[in-house]
Formats: sequence, structure tokens, C-alpha cells
Amino acid sequence: MNKVELNKEWEEKLLERFLTYVKIYSTSDPESEKTPSTEQQWDMVNYLYEELQRIGLEDVSKDENGYVYGFVPSTLDKEVPQIGFVSHFDSSPDFNGKDIKPIVWENYDGGDLLLNKETGFTLSSTKFKELANYKGKTIITTDGTSLLSADDKAGIAEIVTAAEYLIANPEIKHGRISIGFTPDEEIGRGADKFNVAHFNAEWAYTMDGGEIGELEYENFNASGAVVKIHGLSVHPGYSYGKMVNAGLLAAEFIQSLPANETPATTRSYEGFFHLTDVKADVSEAKLQYIIRDHDDAKYEQRNEFLKQKVAEFNQKHGEGTAEVEIKEQYLNMRKHIEDKMYIIDFAEEAMKISGVTPDIKAIRGGTDGAKLSYMGLPCPNIFAGGHNFHGPYEYVPLQSMSKGTEVILHLVQLVAEK
Repeated sequence: MNKVELNKEWEEKLLERFLTYVKIYSTSDPESEKTPSTEQQWDMVNYLYEELQRIGLEDVSKDENGYVYGFVPSTLDKEVPQIGFVSHFDSSPDFNGKDIKPIVWENYDGGDLLLNKETGFTLSSTKFKELANYKGKTIITTDGTSLLSADDKAGIAEIVTAAEYLIANPEIKHGRISIGFTPDEEIGRGADKFNVAHFNAEWAYTMDGGEIGELEYENFNASGAVVKIHGLSVHPGYSYGKMVNAGLLAAEFIQSLPANETPATTRSYEGFFHLTDVKADVSEAKLQYIIRDHDDAKYEQRNEFLKQKVAEFNQKHGEGTAEVEIKEQYLNMRKHIEDKMYIIDFAEEAMKISGVTPDIKAIRGGTDGAKLSYMGLPCPNIFAGGHNFHGPYEYVPLQSMSKGTEVILHLVQLVAEK
């Protein structure tokens, strides 16, 4: 085992790579039926395709759906399990992902960070108390006008840096390593067209978790739901007894769901209904929800509950007033991991060697690994290091990304030794 600690030169490479990635606009779009869902994601596809070739991976490819694959050659003269690492390059459509202007704060002092002098936008150390854990570290933030896209370009930077390190240091013993980068994970479609056969790994890890130490093999069961409400627009001066205001009906429907079953009122294994978007006028309203629960039975009950609420709404306001479409996005991967816990053991040991305390927990979300596990590629999730995803308060400590890279380097050696 070659114990690795990234030196300053490699940390600077990691930082430069991450800063390059986040400046490439790659937001996905849930309204699009294409893959990738947005044209801008091709900029990341093409950049990664060229970069993987440049640093020396073999069999680098990109397909018509925007998936990028590459392989780190083995340094062994024997067969060992071929494992892989996966991250997604799209940014969440929940907040602006264009014209990202990252700010690098060296030797963070533990206090508030004024991200934007013009607006006064501040990353508060009082509101985000975990910032205290990174005093003296290097933190990368936004300027308050966009998200950072550390979810999941931090994970990509770690994987590519680890691959480059292995190629530059052939004395490190490891098997062939599969690498895959996906579009559209943020809209629940990241693994839909992933070529598991071409990837050819026995198992893999997504580098897509949050703060340092996270290790996860359970996730939410997930659906996306669209509720459409149909109104009737009539001139307000002549509307008595005729107008049906879809916007007001939408507000009524929203209030019909449990107020204590939202992301802000639940934690741990508790599920929720999350209203993610509302578009409404007098004639039409469109409500977008995500439905989440770790428990399989409760997840099915939530889907049926929403359908029942629509049925009750139509009983009250007239048949056809509302309609709902629910699409499964991904399922809890636990059942595909729990009989292969050696996969988790390898990751846990690699973290300990890297000086990281493992924090095994259930994901209150999902990763490509969830769907990949159902496609025959067991794929738990390892931290990428970021915090406060999907909004302007997002940040990532450089040292957390550095440790993520070291975990990969130790993990591939452990697999080669067993």
C-alpha cells in the first residue's frame, strides 16, 4: 500500500481543475425530453472527453447521449476486480448556474464571508454553523448570484485528479479502473442511458456525497409528479358565476397536502412531498412535486395519496379540473448493496487510511448510483465535500476535495491487495 497525501502541487491541480469545470455552464432542464436535456451540457462532454485523453486514459469515448467513459490501465500482472467511479456534470436547475464566478478564500478565519459587496450577500457562520469546522482551510464559494456546481463537479475533479495521479505514478498497484461521467442527474435521468456493459466494472462508487466522511448505501425512493389544474378565464367584469381561477385552485390544492411533511419539517428516514415549482394564471396552473421516502411501502402510499388528493379535488370542483402524472425517478439501492457489504468495507477502510472518519448514513436524496444498482452495477456513494447544494450559499473546502481524491487512491489499492 502506497499511502498518499496530496502535496501542494497536486492540490493546486485539483483546485484549478475544479474552477475550470464550474465556469462551464451545464444546467439541465426537466422540461426537455432530449439527452442531454440541454445543449450547454455538451461543452462539459467535449471538455472531459479531451481531458481524459490528454492525461492518458485508454479507450476514452463519448456517446450520442453525452455520456463520457474512460479507463485507467492496470499496473498489475494479475486479475483483480475492475471497479469504477461515476459523477455527473450537470448543474441543478433549482438556481442560476450560468456565469458562475467562484471565489477562493484561503486560510478561512471562521467568520462570515461577504460574497458580494454590491448586494451585501453573505455566507453566515451563524446560520451555517458547520463552517466552523473549516477554520484555517481553503473554501470555494459563489459570489451570491449563482450556485457553485460543486454538486457534482467536485466529484469529477476528484476522480480525474486521482486518475491523473495514478497514471503519473505507475508504482501504485491497482487494477483497471472504469470512469464514467453522466448528464441530467439533477433531473433524475442521469443513469437512464448509462452503458453498464461498456463500463464493465464489478461495482462502482459515485463521488457525489456532501461533507467530508459521508458514505451512503441507502437513498430515497423517488418520484416526480406534475399536477395540472384547469380553470376558465372570463373578463373579470362579466365573470360572476363563470370564472374558475386556476391560480386560486392551485393554492387550495397546495394547502391540502400535509404541512409537516416537507423537506423543511422532516429529517433522517422521514419522507416528504416537496413543491419545486408553480406556474399559474387564471386559465391554467402547473404544480411540480418531488415525492420521497426511504421505506418502500410508505413510498407507494405517498404516490397513491397524491392521486387520491387529486380525485378528491375533482369531486369538489368537477371532474377534469385537476390531473396528475407521476413518474418514478429512482429507488432505494440498499437491497442491492446489503448482501455485498465488502463494497462498503473497502470505502470505509480507504477513508480511515486517508485520515477521514467515516459517517455512514442514508442519503436524503439520490444519486446515479441508485439507478445503476438496479441496472446490475452496485454503486454506493462517497462524499465529494460540498455543502448547501442547489443555491447561492453552496461552498466546498479544497481540503475535503483533496481527501476525496486520496480516498479513491487508497480504495483502488485495497481492492488490488485483497
